[in-house]
Amino acid sequence: MLEVKDLHAGYDKTEIVHGVSFDVEQGQFVCIIGANGCGKTTVLKNLLGLIRPFSGQVIIDGRDTREMNERELARCFAYIPQTHRPPFPYSVADVVVLGRTPYLGSIVSNVSDRDKIIAYRAMCQLGIEGLADKEYTALSGGQQQLVLIARALTQQPKVLVMDEPTASLDFGNQQLVLSRMYELSRLGMTVLMVTHDPDHALYCSDRVIVMEEGVIIADGTPADTITGETLERIYDSKVCVTDVEVSPGRFVRACIPLMMGKDVAHAEGDCKGGGTADGR
Repeated sequence: MLEVKDLHAGYDKTEIVHGVSFDVEQGQFVCIIGANGCGKTTVLKNLLGLIRPFSGQVIIDGRDTREMNERELARCFAYIPQTHRPPFPYSVADVVVLGRTPYLGSIVSNVSDRDKIIAYRAMCQLGIEGLADKEYTALSGGQQQLVLIARALTQQPKVLVMDEPTASLDFGNQQLVLSRMYELSRLGMTVLMVTHDPDHALYCSDRVIVMEEGVIIADGTPADTITGETLERIYDSKVCVTDVEVSPGRFVRACIPLMMGKDVAHAEGDCKGGGTADGR
């Protein structure tokens, strides 16, 4: 459904992304991981049409995105930012229904009953319909992110694009947002997410793309790509990737940083995977 072909991109005359190619199938949850400055966000900006590539193509459903106008791009891609600070205390319902903007005749067009129904169904999908009349600015960070996801669903895109959507959230709200995103992907939504946290990729994704200095160095299942060797290479930090038994007979894979100054050699000796991890 989505193809990125030999993408070269950057800012001014400085190239940040060097010949990146990958494709995403309908209903896949794909995570892109890598250190700061490796080109992850630059790739997303090219997908969204925020910057134009130096060369290469982004193709969705057979169409080159460079041939699309803003309205057409907004019907293909919905973007979920890290945080959102509206200038006015809009209600949750008003924020969500803004997702219908690409389908309105003009910026002053009235929202139809159909638009409101689509927005309400998106809120129901995420279990936040009870917040419809609440002020968006009065919600917790996790609830605000769910509202933004509902707004993105109301956009009825082909792909949900997220750049560190849990970066500003506490541990509990991170799990809340990630679990909802995982559920949406199981229902057929295509998701492309940039994250710094390999555990998030292990939990959510069907596939992981690993970037380093503007190129892809690994692309495959979470089990194949998220290894101690790969994480040490991209983050320059010792990491133990092991299978942890969370209940009798059920194992999950987890990443454990080996802090400097601790007995790293002893910890590495204990870092032995066991059981059968499903990665979630």
